[in-house]
Amino acid sequence: MRISHRCEYALRALLELARNSQEGPIRIEEIARRQTIPKQFLANLLVHLKRGRFVQSKKGPEGGYYLARPARQINVGEVLATLGGRLYGPSFCDSHAGVERSCTHMPDCSIRSVWRMLQNAIDRVLGKITLKDLLVSEREMNAFPSAAGPALPAYSQHT
Repeated sequence: MRISHRCEYALRALLELARNSQEGPIRIEEIARRQTIPKQFLANLLVHLKRGRFVQSKKGPEGGYYLARPARQINVGEVLATLGGRLYGPSFCDSHAGVERSCTHMPDCSIRSVWRMLQNAIDRVLGKITLKDLLVSEREMNAFPSAAGPALPAYSQHT
């Protein structure tokens, strides 16, 4: 399983807006520069985040993007679900039917149960995390209490 660029960049853009909410609206170019996100990709993401009611925009010389509501009211799980970042959703079986029109395992599928359990665990953890919670250091976030149990050791790509 992989986290998409879309989900990662959306969260980074939202965090940039949350960190700098006192500045007022922030232009796309500035968010892209600060977060090293391709400008066109970010522009597309912001359209989706606006539709999801996570951000608003203001036109004009003092314009840009800002959070549509306080960071404490924006749930990470909700953002990812809006962007299609769910591992398992209602149409999962329809899109994995193989060569048939519907999955031959539809009435009784043990694999579906695994995906559903995994999605429920993900939802429990992400449902407790807001943008405000993410405005901390990695060390503080590693200690964040979650439904997954004790804090996990920091992940290292060099392991």
